[in-house]
Amino acid sequence: MKVLHIWNTAGVGSIIAKYMDKLFGVKSLVVHRKRFDPYGVTVYGELWDCGAKIFVLKCLWLARKFDIIHVHALDKIVPFLKILYPRKPVVLHHHGSDIRGRWSSRRKYWSRADIILYSTLDLLNHETPKHAVYMPNPIDTEFFHPHPIKPKPKTALHFSYNADDLARKYAEKYNLNLTIMRRGIPYLKLPETLVKYEYYIDVKRSRNGVLLKGSLSKTALEALACGVKVIR
Repeated sequence: MKVLHIWNTAGVGSIIAKYMDKLFGVKSLVVHRKRFDPYGVTVYGELWDCGAKIFVLKCLWLARKFDIIHVHALDKIVPFLKILYPRKPVVLHHHGSDIRGRWSSRRKYWSRADIILYSTLDLLNHETPKHAVYMPNPIDTEFFHPHPIKPKPKTALHFSYNADDLARKYAEKYNLNLTIMRRGIPYLKLPETLVKYEYYIDVKRSRNGVLLKGSLSKTALEALACGVKVIR
C-alpha cells in the first residue's frame, strides 16, 4: 500500500510515515514546502522549494500514484483531490490553528474528506463533526528518549508562545530557575536541549490571546519522552 502525506505540520506526517513503513510495510512519501520547515522537521520525506500553486499542482499530479492521500492541515486541496480521484480515500488531519474555532467556516473543505482526524482535544467543540477521530500526536522515540546525564535540579525550560508571564508564575510557584527561549532550535538538536532541564513549562496562548489548555503540546510530549517533567 502506498500513502502520500501532503504537508507536514510539526513533523507529524514524517513520524506517521516512518513508523508505518517500518512496522507495517507501507510505502509512504511525505511532501512539504521548504519555506514552511525552518526547523527541519521533515526528516522523513521531501522538501520542495516552490510556491503555493506549484506545490498544489505537483501534489495533485503525484497523488495518482498512491492508494491513500493523507492531508495535514492543507484542507483546500481536499475537494480537488476528490474531483480527480473520487475512489481514493482522502484523510484530512487537523493539528491546531488550522481548525481551532473554525470548524463551521472550513466545512466546505473537511466535508469532502473520507476521514477526519484531529490531534489535540482542545480542537473538539460542538461544531466538530461527529465522525471526526481523535488521534494524539506521535513522538519519534528514536530521537526523543531518556538521557543518562541528569539535568541540574530545579531548572525549567519554556519556549515563548505568548505566555511568558504564566511561565514565570509557575517557575516562581515551584521555585525553579527558568530559562525562556524563542523557538529556533533545529528539530534534531531539540532532544539535547530538553534533557538539560528538569522541567518543561508548557503554557501557550493563541495569536488572539486565548490560553490554550486541555492538551499537552507536541514539544511537551517530546520532553516527557526524554524523561523531563512537564508543568502544564
